[in-house]
Amino acid sequence: MAHRTRPYDAAMTVLIVATGTQGDLSPFLGLATRLRAAGHPVALATYEAFAEQVRRNNCEFRPLPGDPRALGVAEQGRLKKAGIGDSLRAGVWLKKIRRHLEELGDGLIAAAEKDTDLLLCSGLTMFHSYHLAKALGIPSLGLGLQPLHPTGDFPPPIGIPSLGAWANRSLGKLMFATGLTPWSSSPEFCKKIGVPPMNTAETFRRTTEERWPVHYGFSPTVVRRPADWRPGVEVVGYWWPPEQPAWQPSQELRDFLDGGPAPVRIGLGSVGDPRDAERIGELVVDALRRARVRGVVQTGWAGLDARDDAVLTIGDAPHDWLFPRMAAVVHHMGAGTTGAGLRAGVPAVGLPAFGDAPFWARRVVAMGAGPGFLPLGTLHAGRLAELIRTAVDRPQYAQRSRLLAAKLAQEDGAGRTVEAVDRLLNSGRGMS
Repeated sequence: MAHRTRPYDAAMTVLIVATGTQGDLSPFLGLATRLRAAGHPVALATYEAFAEQVRRNNCEFRPLPGDPRALGVAEQGRLKKAGIGDSLRAGVWLKKIRRHLEELGDGLIAAAEKDTDLLLCSGLTMFHSYHLAKALGIPSLGLGLQPLHPTGDFPPPIGIPSLGAWANRSLGKLMFATGLTPWSSSPEFCKKIGVPPMNTAETFRRTTEERWPVHYGFSPTVVRRPADWRPGVEVVGYWWPPEQPAWQPSQELRDFLDGGPAPVRIGLGSVGDPRDAERIGELVVDALRRARVRGVVQTGWAGLDARDDAVLTIGDAPHDWLFPRMAAVVHHMGAGTTGAGLRAGVPAVGLPAFGDAPFWARRVVAMGAGPGFLPLGTLHAGRLAELIRTAVDRPQYAQRSRLLAAKLAQEDGAGRTVEAVDRLLNSGRGMS
């Protein structure tokens, strides 16, 4: 693969690779907005389903193959059924993810070969993008939404509680040694682009030796940077999604909010299965009735539709507009939605399904921003009602949430990453 040959100039293009769901895309759109404000042309390589959002934010869209709705995420968010084990569903999901990574390869190459001066690597293609930047002879920077580097401070974010410092760190290392991590590397892909073939373990070792820079886009107030992480790995703060000044709430939503006490928002984002939508909707309405609160339910990818006199079902709405108007938020505990809830300064109740969601649910409880969580697969109206009522009634949760929101407001994660991009580009200019 040929190295980039066009000269460096003042306007150097940054390519952000964004795979995964809407929750994975939104932080990178926010970061792209800040990069553009700093004078950098920005392109996003992502799925066709997100093309309109990318262009609406004045970024170049570069297509990647695949459909984020078909990644099997919904299957992991199903309610428990007799005879279906979590391990079986997890195995099926992991196989789908690996097949998807294989199909992403050619699209990733095509996206990066077009006028790219710096590659921001993330998600499933983190290590593929690292190798691709090497092949193109351009600088790169890793972007993470979940803390995957091994540490004794907490376990890998795979849905397990802390096992103690030694076991936490050992399990984190084992994930990279066996390739059972979202950051997989394929020797076949390396051969295709003309770099030495490396598997996941070898790539992780190489990035460690090189001190390859990685920025984690969550708050150090939420997860403090572990002291045992290597140099070059930083927790910089959230990359907030871009504002949507053209968005306006419907009159129905305005009237509902004005018509009584602040409601409780319930939504599952990209998690949940449409086959369970009716059942979950009924459980949600039952829980809200038992808790004696009004509710705003967002349909999400699961297609929730909760119907009741004291419940309004809506579609998409910016979290930074909706969440501060709520008495509490109930959500799937994705990394971005967790950050949005903390930013809004309202208590949260988690309905985590899998992956990193239980990790964030435990962090919210540990910080005092919510009374607890209930795994989505075991959703129960009575227990959810208890958690909602506790979050709304006990003032310490609202007080703690407001304190955390004030701390987050003082951070600038995107600003720190923009500074790192500038340093990398200036270093590249000096070598040209």
